[in-house]
Amino acid sequence: MNELVRQHTALDDSDLEWLHLLVSEWQLLSDLSFADLVLWVPTRDGTRYVSVAQMRPNTGPTSYQDDMVGHLVPRGRRPMLDAALDEGRIVREGDPEWREEVPVRVESIPVRREGRVLGVIARNTNLLTVRTPSRLELTYLQSASDLAQMIAAGSFPFPDQQVDMDASPRVGDGLIRLDADGIVQYASPNALSAYHRLGLAADLVGQHLGEATAELAPSRVPVDEALVKLASGWAPREFEIEANDGVIQFRAIPLKPKGTRIGSLVLLRDVTELRRRERELITKDATIREIHHRVKNNLQTVAALLRLQARRIDSQRGREALEEAVRRVGSIAIVHETLSQNLDERVEFDEIADRVLAMVAEISPGKVTGRRTGRFGILEAEVATPLSMVLTEILQNALEHGFRQGDTGTVEVSAIRGGTSREARLLVTVQDDGVGLPEDFDPHRSGNLGLQIVRTLVEGELGGTFDMVPAPERGTRVILDLPVPSHK
Repeated sequence: MNELVRQHTALDDSDLEWLHLLVSEWQLLSDLSFADLVLWVPTRDGTRYVSVAQMRPNTGPTSYQDDMVGHLVPRGRRPMLDAALDEGRIVREGDPEWREEVPVRVESIPVRREGRVLGVIARNTNLLTVRTPSRLELTYLQSASDLAQMIAAGSFPFPDQQVDMDASPRVGDGLIRLDADGIVQYASPNALSAYHRLGLAADLVGQHLGEATAELAPSRVPVDEALVKLASGWAPREFEIEANDGVIQFRAIPLKPKGTRIGSLVLLRDVTELRRRERELITKDATIREIHHRVKNNLQTVAALLRLQARRIDSQRGREALEEAVRRVGSIAIVHETLSQNLDERVEFDEIADRVLAMVAEISPGKVTGRRTGRFGILEAEVATPLSMVLTEILQNALEHGFRQGDTGTVEVSAIRGGTSREARLLVTVQDDGVGLPEDFDPHRSGNLGLQIVRTLVEGELGGTFDMVPAPERGTRVILDLPVPSHK
């Protein structure tokens, strides 16, 4: 819609925002009318109309099989559009049109904003299935007529209320029509079922909806008065009520077709099962985070025990081996600590890489600085845990074997995400400017425990490749090429 409006019309950004607000709400008008809606906007030179949006009803058959968005119609070809635009009124005159042997009643509703008519909604009703209307259908049609008049007057949609139509109740979920005093004039079968779920035993018609709803809700005196007003439809609001093990979602829409409130529409939906599932998910998320937190604590305890043991060993090699084990356990603990703070099993790995880099830098024999370039991005836990260990081993190896006591230097960790959504790759490079590799060194056959761990994790668990080569000038470069799932 943005592109069509800006390309063909003279509407400004505030007008376009109003059209977006209208389109976000007009499923309600379409369902109440049992009709297709097409939004036509006059072009910049005033000689044509362009259709910028279309909506089909959920409550009846469509009258348009084709997509109308983007169509251009010369002014004069559809007189009802011209009359609605020029006179600023709803136009219903005219005989039904025939489209592919289907009679269609066409009406035009001007879209007004701050006294100006921005465009026209063509309401197209398929008459092929028209029958004697029921009380429900008559209520729908009367409510649609009231909403159409509010659109023509510029009082609907409500500019201070942004509604998520995917989450809000729809017409078919349950509908209640109130008069100006909040008395129920009509309640659809689904609406009655929802109130029975809350514990209502009687019929709703003739009752004051706000008072009846407040009686069903849990007794909270400060809330009752506000709840009475909300359920009476005095203002456009969304709210939920939980009672009798049921949860009902409400949306109140005041009806002011001629500027004065004549009543309200209340849409409602039984969301009991949905909220139950959401609570289960929240409970599971909390449980998973608690598990990660406890695993982190246990790993830190193991690391502390290994550190204590290292202090009591006389053998230098034994002490170094335990200290290496402490760092390996610590790298896994960092991942679990990050997971304990998230709602899913994914982590922002850049923070983990920085913490691993800082942790390993503490063992530097000289004045070696570490830095990271590029972004690892978000990784799944099943990738992050082995990758943190791999990074720990590579950095530890670079600092222990690439630099001597008193040396100065740099270790740089670089990360590049690339590839397609199906074959996303992560290229990790760790480069130092230390003494470099010994002659005839083969990283794929080295018996070094750290490199054995790297090979096993990279090739076995991560399904990637690992190589260690001399850096272009001096030092060593380690290259990891890993497949990773991509995330938006």
